[in-house]
Amino acid sequence: MPNEATLLLGLDGVSAIRVERLEDGTRRVHLATAEEAARACPECGAFAWKVKGTARTRPRDRPYGERGLVLLWHKRRWWCREPKCPRKSFTESVAQIPAGARITARLRQAAGRRVRDAGSTVIQAARDMHLSWPTVMGAFRTSAREVVDAPLPEVKVLGVDETRRSKTKWEQDPESGKWRLTRDRWHTGFVDALGTGGLLGQVEGRTVADVLAWLSTTPLTRRKNITHVTIDMSSTYRAAIRTGLPDAIVVVDHFHVVQLANRMLSTLRRRTTAETRGRRGRASDPEWKARRRLLRNREGLTDEQFAKMWNPLLDEGQIGQTLLTAWIAKESLRNLLALAGTGAGRHQVGHARWKFLTWCADSDIPEVVRLAVTVDRWWAETAAFLDTGHSNAKSEGINRVIKLVARNAFGFRNAEDQRLRTRCVTTRRARGHLHTAQL
Repeated sequence: MPNEATLLLGLDGVSAIRVERLEDGTRRVHLATAEEAARACPECGAFAWKVKGTARTRPRDRPYGERGLVLLWHKRRWWCREPKCPRKSFTESVAQIPAGARITARLRQAAGRRVRDAGSTVIQAARDMHLSWPTVMGAFRTSAREVVDAPLPEVKVLGVDETRRSKTKWEQDPESGKWRLTRDRWHTGFVDALGTGGLLGQVEGRTVADVLAWLSTTPLTRRKNITHVTIDMSSTYRAAIRTGLPDAIVVVDHFHVVQLANRMLSTLRRRTTAETRGRRGRASDPEWKARRRLLRNREGLTDEQFAKMWNPLLDEGQIGQTLLTAWIAKESLRNLLALAGTGAGRHQVGHARWKFLTWCADSDIPEVVRLAVTVDRWWAETAAFLDTGHSNAKSEGINRVIKLVARNAFGFRNAEDQRLRTRCVTTRRARGHLHTAQL
């Protein structure tokens, strides 16, 4: 029967002989081998019976208490009884403390899980557990294999979006002298946009070939289960999805549609100011004062704020009237997108679309007309959003986490390590590591 100290230590394969406190307050635990299999020769497997000598090692273990423990393992060196065995002699080893190991297996596993499941940086985990950076990084790569090798969850709605990683890197071919791209600054991420699967995978680049390369690694049965794909207004992603997932419905994210309208307003304001006043905008200009309110929603403005925006622009003349016309076009587009999830019929949606397109066409403003043409070209994907309400919000949220991980790590030199870190961090909820204890 193990004693109380052995039960408290919980290190399989060894037992605690005694515990002593050193002068500096450190507790030293003397260990002895408690596993019969430790007498087996690692080369031939024969059990030894003759002791050659003794040895002492000091493996480091997980922190226990504020000061931790110092382990001193008293183990024996055995003669192998097989005369033809090339090993001749060997020292005892157990699964938690392999031969030649300076740290226990559970300490190595805990260091890997600290980075994989707790979202800690490698250097911070190394400081907390008094280990080196290479040791923790190696432990993380080993534990992260469980996440990478696990089968992907069933996905109904796939989110595709890009995130910027670093600068583009080029290398010159010494033979031909031509420059070739060796590192793209963009990564394309694939996200479970409806469930809790998190980040499903990442590829370097954002071309059609890059997206199709990831889709080709997904089993055909799982690809057939994907009914919708949410993207931003990227024609590259749309072409890739139509090729790789021909049966899936492409849904454009409404946030990017409104963002396009706000960019149109800012571009129009700069152009009209430059053409009318012959200079850039100044703080005394009414359109400059209203630049922030022009980008806000009508329901987000109080009556007083709306009056401060509307009246000065209306009194300004051509500049203000042009901007207000474009602002009404943006609000008409938002009213059209707001029909998503309301159960609006085809007639109501068609009427809202007709109002938006008619207003843009009658405005005779190049930027507003261009906005209407773009929305009309993406109408099939926009109509899919109105029918389903699917968005790319989870992709944007995961992109924020990816950037946060890179910022905490002060950047990544190795793109593969970055993808491994972000895959583990963004799938913690699906693996049950973001649930707080209910006390």
